[in-house]
Amino acid sequence: MTGVLICDDQALVRVGLRKILEAEPELTVVGEAADGEDGVAAARRLRPDVVLMDIRMPVLDGIEATRRIVHDRASTRVLILTTFGLDEYVYDALRSGASGFMLKDAPPEEIAAAVRIVAAGEALLAPAVTRAVIDEFARREPVAPPKQPPALAELTPREREVLQLLARGRSNAEICDELVVSEATAKTHVARILQKLDLRDRVQAVIYAYESGLVSPGAQHERPVAG
Repeated sequence: MTGVLICDDQALVRVGLRKILEAEPELTVVGEAADGEDGVAAARRLRPDVVLMDIRMPVLDGIEATRRIVHDRASTRVLILTTFGLDEYVYDALRSGASGFMLKDAPPEEIAAAVRIVAAGEALLAPAVTRAVIDEFARREPVAPPKQPPALAELTPREREVLQLLARGRSNAEICDELVVSEATAKTHVARILQKLDLRDRVQAVIYAYESGLVSPGAQHERPVAG
């Protein structure tokens, strides 16, 4: 059974989400919170598998609440739900440790499916979300190239290729097509990348690729990796 904590300042939204989730036999709502601070406290107390997190809330916003929850207990997954567009919040939300990002007006079955996806340890990384992350980096002022982390040297050439494709928003199926490998092989490469770089999921891998300088937004090419 997957335990879910609902964190939203609107009571009607919490009621609606509870009905959606409790209609699923393998999901159970373990608690609710009306602001970010209460959400952090509830997550510590209830230890949910997944937190459905609103962005704009009183006392403590959803981004900072997500950061604290993930820091306290890395195994708790946070799925961001918001009425606001992707571009304004997606980078900060995902950078804070969220495993997915969805709009509140998504169909009920998609919200339930998203909870199952992140509970299973996967990331909900739709192409639109990946593009928003890339666009955020592209909008930033140019800075000196970052020093690439030593951990990148632990990746094999093929794993670097896979990480670069992840950062461009490629799905497993697209990675298979581009590298001419099986889906099982692609999944194995992704799993090894996450393990070697000590990353939680594909979302964090995308952010890592850009922040480390492995992939350069706007240039559509990668800097060489030492080793």
